[in-house]
Amino acid sequence: MQLIKAIETSDGAGVKIFRSIGRTQQIEDYDPLLMLDEFSSENSEDYINGFPDHPHCGFQTLTYMLNGTMYHEDSLNNSGKLGPGDVQWMTAGKGIIHSEMPAQDKGLMRGFQLWVNLPSEDKYCDLTYLDIRGNDIPTAEEDSVITKVIAGRFNDKMGPIDSGTTKLDFLDIKRTQSEQRLKLNEEKKHFLYVFEGELIIDDSLLIARCGISLHKNSTICCENFARYLVISALPLKEPVVKYGPFVMNTKSQILEAIEKYKNGTFGT
Repeated sequence: MQLIKAIETSDGAGVKIFRSIGRTQQIEDYDPLLMLDEFSSENSEDYINGFPDHPHCGFQTLTYMLNGTMYHEDSLNNSGKLGPGDVQWMTAGKGIIHSEMPAQDKGLMRGFQLWVNLPSEDKYCDLTYLDIRGNDIPTAEEDSVITKVIAGRFNDKMGPIDSGTTKLDFLDIKRTQSEQRLKLNEEKKHFLYVFEGELIIDDSLLIARCGISLHKNSTICCENFARYLVISALPLKEPVVKYGPFVMNTKSQILEAIEKYKNGTFGT
């Protein structure tokens, strides 16, 4: 198993983030997961400039808000506001320009953004977009474990997001004192990311802002309290060429996307 400690960096117009998945050498390791960022700060200077207009193509994004409020809008005239517990799911496909800006100038802003690759046959698909209110996300409760099912299926609960080919599972789990042996789909890649408290995964101690890849029979032990994400998906096993917010299969496709962005035909 591979232990990943999130590194502090910045993105957008200087927004402070903590990136776990998303370094170049990890693309094959977590295929089709391209990037996982956590943003978390009570200092408005860390997020106030937000993410002004920027392009995406060739992948899907999941934005999950824990605290705070963000406005968003895009080149297809979609717009809205995400508050605590809300989720945005977007398939960028052939291209879109969008922005995500804070709807507050003080207080805690906290959440995640996940990038999921699209298979080659969907790289030029039409754009789709979904805003999901926190109250519409199903929750499963069992003994000392509370699981929010944001994407995929958990027990008898089905999340509101269907990623298509990659069959993404995205779970937000709260756990108090307990131990569990996982039963995971062997065909999928599995990643666990702790953002509150601590866990012991087999022989590895995970504190907040640490992640780890899981195998079929991993054991989770919680001695006090932990809150964490479990993210699973089917690998695409395809070539990946990534240039900033463009993710395609070949260099020529990247150059084509850049040229369309420059000449104003991007996403049309």
